[in-house]
Amino acid sequence: MASSVRRAQRAVGQVAGSKKKMAYLYILKSLKNNRYYIGATVNLEKRLKEHNDGKSKYTSITKPYKLVFYQEFLTYKQARQIEIKLKRFKSKRIVDKIVTTQKLQLGL
Repeated sequence: MASSVRRAQRAVGQVAGSKKKMAYLYILKSLKNNRYYIGATVNLEKRLKEHNDGKSKYTSITKPYKLVFYQEFLTYKQARQIEIKLKRFKSKRIVDKIVTTQKLQLGL
């Protein structure tokens, strides 16, 4: 019984000293044209710096960006799936709602 609890805790990164990295879905807002950029990463601080340093081709022409929303996920795959779903909507209204409420409703 105890070993199954430890396995479950490891699976969600709850064991002390666990090295499991969280993944993030993030939304940036361009300070140049007020448009949003949606992405996923395992290192949020580094990724924001890359966007603002012009290292991302798509965002380099509309920098600087500010982080307006992020949410943690257990895996990069989960964060990426939500990123793709949001991008498919192509709706500024949905992104505005997420940014305003600071809530991502997964039943989108």
